[in-house]
Amino acid sequence: MLPSVSAPVHPDAPSPAAAATVLLRLEGITKRFPGVLALDGVSFEVRRGEVHAVCGENGAGKSTLMKVISGQYQPDAGALHYRGEICQFQSTAESEAVGIAIIHQELNLVPHLSVAENIFLAREPRKGWLIDRAALRRNAQQCLDRLGLDIAPDALVKTLSVAQQQMVEIAKALSLNAQVLIMDEPTSSLTESETEKLFAIIHELKRAGVGIVYISHRLDELALIVDRVTVLRDGRYVSTEHLADTSVEQIVAKMVGRSLDDVFPKRTSVPTAEVLLRVQGLTRQGVFHDVNFELRRGEILGFAGLMGAGRTEVARAIFGADPIDAGQVFLGEEMLAIRSPRDAVRHGLAYLSEDRKHDGLALKMTVAQNITLAHMDAVSNRAGMIQFAKEQDAARHYIGALDIRTPSSSQIVRLLSGGNQQKLVISKWLFRESRVLFFDEPTRGIDVGAKYAIYQLLDQLAGQGIGVVMISSELPEIMGMTDRVAVFHEGRLVTIRPTRETTQEEVMHYASGRSVPSAS
Repeated sequence: MLPSVSAPVHPDAPSPAAAATVLLRLEGITKRFPGVLALDGVSFEVRRGEVHAVCGENGAGKSTLMKVISGQYQPDAGALHYRGEICQFQSTAESEAVGIAIIHQELNLVPHLSVAENIFLAREPRKGWLIDRAALRRNAQQCLDRLGLDIAPDALVKTLSVAQQQMVEIAKALSLNAQVLIMDEPTSSLTESETEKLFAIIHELKRAGVGIVYISHRLDELALIVDRVTVLRDGRYVSTEHLADTSVEQIVAKMVGRSLDDVFPKRTSVPTAEVLLRVQGLTRQGVFHDVNFELRRGEILGFAGLMGAGRTEVARAIFGADPIDAGQVFLGEEMLAIRSPRDAVRHGLAYLSEDRKHDGLALKMTVAQNITLAHMDAVSNRAGMIQFAKEQDAARHYIGALDIRTPSSSQIVRLLSGGNQQKLVISKWLFRESRVLFFDEPTRGIDVGAKYAIYQLLDQLAGQGIGVVMISSELPEIMGMTDRVAVFHEGRLVTIRPTRETTQEEVMHYASGRSVPSAS
């Protein structure tokens, strides 16, 4: 645990001496992978008692830089200085031993072990040769209490929610008593209240002199905790500035290499009057009830609502992933009998899950294999043998059409950035010639530049006559990209409004179950 330190007059301002103390300095770090220059001469430093944000698009090199710091990767060139000495860590165990800890975006926990066992994995307190179980639980409870978590130390990690597992990951890092703490998208799975608790801990760590490296796509968070910000682009260093001397708009412009005057592209697609998909009386007991809506050809229809309102559940039911108790789904004039996702795909329906890595991609397969995965018949001969020339032709077409940044169609998908993985999921369903696309949180976990590209792509798809349903927790995204917005509350679709004739405030009134005030 960190020592108790009295707070200065300004809780986030380290003393001049502390501010001048550089804990970690990287000079000219270069890292290459086959076909990719991930980092190109990057220099970077972290001072004692500061939160230093690292910003950049997906693929800019942020995570690679963090893995070099923590010893997961060794640089091909450059030097790493920690507390005044040149170091080259061969593993995370080595970096942790000297006081550098990392909280990964991808959870790094053992599901079948307890919370306490995960927090102190390979560092368990012992009595002789035996693990001191009482001390293990006691020490874990102290870490959990510090985060204000109501989680039992003996609970198995696999029984926890994703947000709870994320907090356990944070508790694990805090238990290392680190001098440098790297946080890679730490709030991506946290609720608002959990995020507030995390920020309180960050302020405490700053007062104790810990240097924190903070990576997040949620740029609005920076003003709450960050002192300085470094921008990377295409594996190269761009700038480092005090946050007070810059703005989110300037940071974004440096990230993408251009000014983004508008967050959303100008819509060019116009929906027709033709009803492409019609849903009547869709019901699943205890989940959603009597859902009715129409999706027009070339329309982007938004699904809005608070967490648990039933938006995703309705989409999954239409796609055949979950059963229904009542209701009908029509594609044009044809009533569909969808009992499984296979039926939905056969009729031209596609569902892009919010968890693309778990539900949308085969991460260990290649780009080409993922693109053709949902329509193998199109690249196979009559005997069912894959015709690799056709597979490569299809891959090259969609890599070009969707501007998927990959060294080749043979690249393993898990090595792509989040934005390029999302484009890959889209290309898979386009190759299948889907007529209706359900996008569940289409821009979650991708940066602002990649978001803009996804928005443009959605508009292009609608312009081709495809019906698009966008499910999003980000109201600005709903308001900026849809033609109409369907608002859900506690399993009921309460209203559908033309997007241009409503406001975020009105949508939130419906989503929270409150009556909308009439115009005076």
